[in-house]
Amino acid sequence: MIRVGTVAYLNARPLVWGLDNQPERFQLRFEVPSKCASLLHESAVDLSLIPSIEYVHRPAYQIVPDVAITSLGPVASVAVFASRPIAAVRTIAVDASSRTSVALLRVLCAQWFDIEPKFIRLPPDIPAMLKRCDAALVIGDPALFADPDALGLDKIDLGEEWTAMTNLPFVWAFWAGRPGVVTSDDILAFQAARNAGVKESDAIAREFCDTDEDQVELGARYLRENIGYVLDDAGRAGLKKFLKATKELGVIQGDTTVTFYPSQDG
Repeated sequence: MIRVGTVAYLNARPLVWGLDNQPERFQLRFEVPSKCASLLHESAVDLSLIPSIEYVHRPAYQIVPDVAITSLGPVASVAVFASRPIAAVRTIAVDASSRTSVALLRVLCAQWFDIEPKFIRLPPDIPAMLKRCDAALVIGDPALFADPDALGLDKIDLGEEWTAMTNLPFVWAFWAGRPGVVTSDDILAFQAARNAGVKESDAIAREFCDTDEDQVELGARYLRENIGYVLDDAGRAGLKKFLKATKELGVIQGDTTVTFYPSQDG
């Protein structure tokens, strides 16, 4: 049995579609992104869907090829909600449940927004965050389903800003683990789950969002239009550029080279 750590957010559900029907092979555990990384670092799981920034903390990890959570343009679920124009922002409350989003925000502030704000870690509650700061970084479903117009705020989509700056996709997360924990057949199973899940965006949104029809519609559109699930050449280039930028800013240390599990097609 392979112990699998996966993210509890809507955008990860297509990657595990049907895996829960193979309990003799996969044991799934749902957590926030940072916890998924911690579980892998602590060897509490064998394979985990980790935020991309976490990969370099354990250079022995390998990545399941061809599968990731990516975006090209607006991602919708990772955003800064600001009470003033971004150029005037001096303090940002950050939801620390995804270290990748915080690292991306640091890169964008330095290289794109040209600001040097102070970052303050707070729970992901937009009104409470904005009582203390000019802006709030929120990720996942709270960011996706928040209504900036109703809140009287600007929503600055970090996926959109990254692509505007680089003309590349952003890689948010991927399956990673220590060498030897998965076989080529296991890799095919994860790729097959992704392929099946991508085709079931409406069913996944309906199951995840329950009876809220507006959220069901928004969730299904989000899975179809905002999120990608293939780690192609452009995605690998975007990942390389992001890791290089974070290293230059001192956010990460060490080697930023990534390696993949061997698969049947090489």
